[in-house]
Amino acid sequence: MKKLKDAKSAGFEVFPTQLGFFPYLWLIYISLPIINMMSEEGWKMGIGFTLIALFLLTYRQLYFAAGTPRFFWWLGIQMSIIFILCMWYHPTYMYMGFFTANFIGWYTDRRKFTISLVLFGIIETVPLIKNASMLGWKDLVFMIPFFLIMLFSPFGIRSLNRRQELEKELAQANEQIRNLIKGEERMRIARDLHDTLGHTLSLITLKSQLVEKLAMKDPEKAQLEAREIQNTSRAALRQVRELVSDMRTATLPEELVEAQIILESADIRFICSGDPKLDGISDLAHNILSLCLREAVTNVVKHSQASQCRIAIESHDNEWRLEVADNGVGLQCNKEEDPSSSTSNGLKGMVERLSLIGGTVEASSDQQGTILDIRVPIIIKNRKEDTSHEHQSADRRGSANAARRSGFLA
Repeated sequence: MKKLKDAKSAGFEVFPTQLGFFPYLWLIYISLPIINMMSEEGWKMGIGFTLIALFLLTYRQLYFAAGTPRFFWWLGIQMSIIFILCMWYHPTYMYMGFFTANFIGWYTDRRKFTISLVLFGIIETVPLIKNASMLGWKDLVFMIPFFLIMLFSPFGIRSLNRRQELEKELAQANEQIRNLIKGEERMRIARDLHDTLGHTLSLITLKSQLVEKLAMKDPEKAQLEAREIQNTSRAALRQVRELVSDMRTATLPEELVEAQIILESADIRFICSGDPKLDGISDLAHNILSLCLREAVTNVVKHSQASQCRIAIESHDNEWRLEVADNGVGLQCNKEEDPSSSTSNGLKGMVERLSLIGGTVEASSDQQGTILDIRVPIIIKNRKEDTSHEHQSADRRGSANAARRSGFLA
């Protein structure tokens, strides 16, 4: 169980605000001991209600003391109250142990968990054995199953809390990995820019100084040097374009890994079919499809309320096809929508991206959820293969510029 820190604000808190209404729901079960205590009389009733009030205090304090040494002492006081009520009042007060069993499951340390569970078993078992004679066999048959549930429930609660901690640690580790990848990519880009342009820009600077000196003494030689500066600058521009074209962009295999992490973190089952490599597809089209997949998965997590997401990647006829389907609540209208007119769920952004490569996107909804169908014509790549080498270079530069304007390349 994650550590709950004491409130730092000046205002008084009954329970930690980050837990919401959860602690208050458990208080419904404290009404049973109160009702039973009303059947007592005189000083015995007064002591009984005092013990119940003290039990409520321990219940509150345990939420704020989690992860601190005080947690064990408040837990011990709570178990002592249950023991007193069961021994000198009635064994049915053992049901208050459900509160204690929940808190025992918060322990992450195995030794403390074992000690607390053994003590809890003793304070629940001894009163039950002592008062077995005053209870009928029907009462015992009714109480023993609940007694066993109380003893074993801390294991389930501890396992659930441990799983939540592991998921949190995994999310933090993935975030650190992403930051490391981003940092490494920045270093690579900076290193490539330095290695590619450093020498060229230094050469342009030296030649510019030489032109300045020759402008008055030898105009013809100055013109020759100026032409060399132009050629050098064109070479530098070409190097920058090649560097931008070679920069790391999003790919479907990488994006599918990210999609699986995001969906499984949201308890949505991930199903994938097809070959995400899409042999023969251009880098620009690969990048745009990856961004569309990222947007689609984000919408599934945020809006669909689905328990399953299926991603299919295939190529047939003259197009590549990417389908993202979920079993959630569907679109607002239970009919096929025109994504170009939609301003929600990122469909409009997908249309704008796909228009760069002649692709289309269609969103439809039925009783099974929402289906997003993305299609990209293969003819775009084939046309590039039929052109000359010079036309390929120009087309590649145009694509890089278009992608850069749209924010797809760094």
